[in-house]
Amino acid sequence: MTQQTNRKALGKGLEQLFNSEQLDFDNFEKELVATTPKNEILMIPLEEIRSNPYQPRVHFDETALRELADSIVEHGVLEPIIVKKSIKGYELVAGERRTKASRLAGLETIPAIVKEFNDEEMMELALLENIQREDLSAIEEATAIKKIMEALNLTQEEVARRFGKSRSYVTNLLGLLNLPESIQSDVMNGNISMSHARVLSKFEDTEEMIHYAEKIKEEKLSVHDLENISSKEVIPKRKAQTVRALNKTKYNVYENSMRDILGTKVMVSGNKITISFATDADLDRIMEVLNIEIGE
Repeated sequence: MTQQTNRKALGKGLEQLFNSEQLDFDNFEKELVATTPKNEILMIPLEEIRSNPYQPRVHFDETALRELADSIVEHGVLEPIIVKKSIKGYELVAGERRTKASRLAGLETIPAIVKEFNDEEMMELALLENIQREDLSAIEEATAIKKIMEALNLTQEEVARRFGKSRSYVTNLLGLLNLPESIQSDVMNGNISMSHARVLSKFEDTEEMIHYAEKIKEEKLSVHDLENISSKEVIPKRKAQTVRALNKTKYNVYENSMRDILGTKVMVSGNKITISFATDADLDRIMEVLNIEIGE
């Protein structure tokens, strides 16, 4: 099947998604569900569904899964999952948590929309759903982005544009994969924040990384404290970013500079700064980048 033919087989929602410069999973899924006739939403056996082979998530919150399972017992599965037909059974494209929770709830079948996808689309959708909806850990996101870049031969600039991130955000994220496995595990488990890990990744010595990772956990070092330590003991202070104005206005320059640092869209107008965020986790990440701590 040619790529053009395959696009037509995907349907309007999917075609728009993959032809757009920036992917948006929520709009894609809403469009797909809204345009799929009810008689094409099938009840398929859960035992015939296998996980997406490109699923980037390694850890699932068991408490959250149990809460979702309880909701499914009471209300049922409110939104169909998306699958592709495989040689034997089905492969999940989107809806891993709903599928796992449905199994916990004791269901035997689940509503599903069946579409055709190639490997590239499977990879992009699995990562996209998790980035925009499921709050991947920084290490899981970095690992998934690296796999996509290698498999599809994409540059950092291309993958950043595709997933609505800044180039510096992708660069900093991929830098986390240079950390020792023990620190990566701490990031995965939430013991060390992405902002702490980003500073640690700039240390030159592995033993220093591990030493200060332990101090972060034991002494609750702030990101600011760690940056001060790293600038004095390990690496020189980073030079302030400079931006060539070219033909841009002063505000354009400010917006681009803040976007690169925060990894999200920023607007400067009317004597105010507007910072966009996708999820609560994304807001937490921005607060960490700004080194703002909220007391409990």
